Amino acid sequence: MRNNWIAVASAEHARRGCAVPAHGYMQVCHGKCAPLQRVQPGDRVAYYAPTITMGGKDKCQRFVSIGLVQAGVPYAFDMGGGFVPFRRDVAYVPSAEASILPLLDQFEFVEDRSRWGYQFRLGLFKIGDADMRLIAQAMQADLHSLNLDSLLF
Repeated sequence: MRNNWIAVASAEHARRGCAVPAHGYMQVCHGKCAPLQRVQPGDRVAYYAPTITMGGKDKCQRFVSIGLVQAGVPYAFDMGGGFVPFRRDVAYVPSAEASILPLLDQFEFVEDRSRWGYQFRLGLFKIGDADMRLIAQAMQADLHSLNLDSLLF
């Protein structure tokens, strides 16, 4: 069974992960390994960016990338300066960034519209197929590439 995930990072960091499509990756929760161990090959992941820069006040509130987790396990990657986060490989599909705001009332995972951002504080959380399809459509991503075209909703 394929799972769907929303990963959270600044737009700057999320864009870095999908900048080279053949070598895409994901990092979550400041590089921790444990959250990435919940994610499995074949799972779908969409990156949500609350801000443009990490820790910034510059609101973004957009989904910036979407793709499929590739085979393999989390691995350490030396980014220099003593920072060695864990990553997983992801094959990102071509897409356009999309604002979350017009989607909030349609998401199944948003239980209370006044507190919609609460789950995003986790850094990585699971969502249903219908919500992932909604994100993919808003991003104009190819549903077939994400194995979302044959699912019934």
